[in-house]
Amino acid sequence: MWKLPNIPLLINFFGSLVGFVATLMLIPAFKDHFIAANLSGIDLNKTSKRRIPESQGVISGAVFLIILFCFIPVPFLNCFVEEQCKAFPHHEFVALIGSLLAICCMIFLGFADDVLNLRWRHKLLLPTTASLPLLMVYFTTFGNTTIVVPKPFRMFLGMHLDLGILYYVYMGMLAVFCTNAINILAGINGLEAGQSLVIAGSIVAFNLAELNGDCKDDHIFSLYFMIPFFFTTLALLYHNWYPSRVFVGDTFCYFAGMTFAVVGILGHFSKTMLLFFIPQVLNFLYSLPQLFHVIPCPRHRLPRFNPETGNLEMSYSRFKPKSLSPLGTYILKVCEKLHLVDVQRGVDKDGEYTECNNMTLINFAIKLIGPTPERTLTMLLLLLQIVGSIIAFSIRYQLVRLFYDV
Repeated sequence: MWKLPNIPLLINFFGSLVGFVATLMLIPAFKDHFIAANLSGIDLNKTSKRRIPESQGVISGAVFLIILFCFIPVPFLNCFVEEQCKAFPHHEFVALIGSLLAICCMIFLGFADDVLNLRWRHKLLLPTTASLPLLMVYFTTFGNTTIVVPKPFRMFLGMHLDLGILYYVYMGMLAVFCTNAINILAGINGLEAGQSLVIAGSIVAFNLAELNGDCKDDHIFSLYFMIPFFFTTLALLYHNWYPSRVFVGDTFCYFAGMTFAVVGILGHFSKTMLLFFIPQVLNFLYSLPQLFHVIPCPRHRLPRFNPETGNLEMSYSRFKPKSLSPLGTYILKVCEKLHLVDVQRGVDKDGEYTECNNMTLINFAIKLIGPTPERTLTMLLLLLQIVGSIIAFSIRYQLVRLFYDV
């Protein structure tokens, strides 16, 4: 792919360090500008009512883009020397530009969401739209839609299976999942940036481990994006850590998710990348009844702050049992029997209403360990993210032998 990978990676690394310092300085510098533009909010989990700037993911995203815009010619430096480059690698160039276009679209649409406060049904359209350039790049540069069938299914499907258009549907759904998975596991200081940092670090570690393999070029491509993302997110986390001085906003969640989708799809390790999303997958599955409104879902599912103790407690969704569909009633009973939810009946003076804790991993953690300080809860969830990455590496390098020829 590129003859001098070490030099571009070194340049990318030092550019990322500059991006780290820039993000660290720009966020407090633009704080008053965001508040003046009414892009601010109150931290519901604090007693303080001071305004905190929101949508700071747009700053880390802008710095990330500037780093990579300046980096565009670097991987192709050898092509400026005629003796070392017989033909310009147009496919690699298109992949780099197309990836930046998809991420750029997602940052813009995410910022539009922060400003316009869109509804959930509209949020699904944003990553779908932004993923179209990515899918087009995949079609024009690689286009392979054939997968290796896992060993247990080969007697039915054969060694290889061509999914055709279904593979592009899968990639589009992957982009939608990555962007929204981070967005629904959010709401406490440092969690969005923290989980993204752990995922990015896991991908970087995986890429470095695979540099001596057959897909070296794909992992170098991934590192070009993951290294600057890691450092700009680290700077954002510094300001977003408890007690948060800024909020990252939906802009960052969409930006992070699309960046992961880009490297997973064009780096050709989407299955491995999904393994690093184990907590997000669990949170998504747990949230499904509320996401599809089988069980009533409030607009915000943040844990509830108790000002007397300073701890976070489970938040609840209140509804009349008669308003539930038969499916909703059945799911609620099953979840209650499995101790997945806390259900309180007859909570009002007339006994007409029932409350069920909001179905997020954050509330479930509080259900298991009881009311918890916000900082402790964030650290617990990030520890879960790290454990998830350890499990992912174990699956990728050990358990995979049961399903594929390694």
